[in-house]
Amino acid sequence: MPIDYIALGMAWYVVFVFSATFHEAAHGFAAIKLGDPTAYHYGLVTLDPVPHVRRSPFGMIIIPILSFALYGWMIGWASAPVDPYWARYNRKKAAWMALAGPAANLILVLVAALIIRAGMALGFFHAPEAITFTRVTAAESAGFANAVAVVVSILFSLNLVLLVFNLIPLPPLDGSNVLLLFLSHRSAERYEAFLCQPMHMMIGLVIAWQIFGPIINLVHTLALNVLYPGAGYH
Repeated sequence: MPIDYIALGMAWYVVFVFSATFHEAAHGFAAIKLGDPTAYHYGLVTLDPVPHVRRSPFGMIIIPILSFALYGWMIGWASAPVDPYWARYNRKKAAWMALAGPAANLILVLVAALIIRAGMALGFFHAPEAITFTRVTAAESAGFANAVAVVVSILFSLNLVLLVFNLIPLPPLDGSNVLLLFLSHRSAERYEAFLCQPMHMMIGLVIAWQIFGPIINLVHTLALNVLYPGAGYH
């Protein structure tokens, strides 16, 4: 296996672990602020990845490595526990808590974009001729600048992936909770019962994965055209 490929995989994994940890810590932080300290008591309101990896080794280790080997980019998951009784009687708060994770990924996308624009202003980066998940920006020189460009590109792309995937409104993804903000109490009870069915969760994941490819390609291209006005990426 080429050493460059191994180094690229390591870069993807470091960024993934940080991004997934930030996502779940945001869930836990929002939960405790809204009245549910469960994640805090499990030690998951932290940017230390170790508790998150211990809780979700399959989603934080095995799936990211497999997805990189198969597709050349990473996806996976972690989880933060929620008190089901609190969530049941505070559905709107629980919905906002669910959206805190994607919001954290959006913050990291914006941070990456700011780094890229700052790097361009300082003459370190420029818009690449062609875009990929690992080539959102290009360095003006080889060596350290190029390594930073790759890491920042991954930070941008991976968090866009996590943001978009988690906002798909299908169970068990975070986006499925958005509707709870608008439903009446009676309708919310029925909808929540639907969301909690294990079979519906499995079907939701399968459908989400099938439709995700075209969606992320479109969103990624759109985001790069916003980052580089007039670039005309397609």
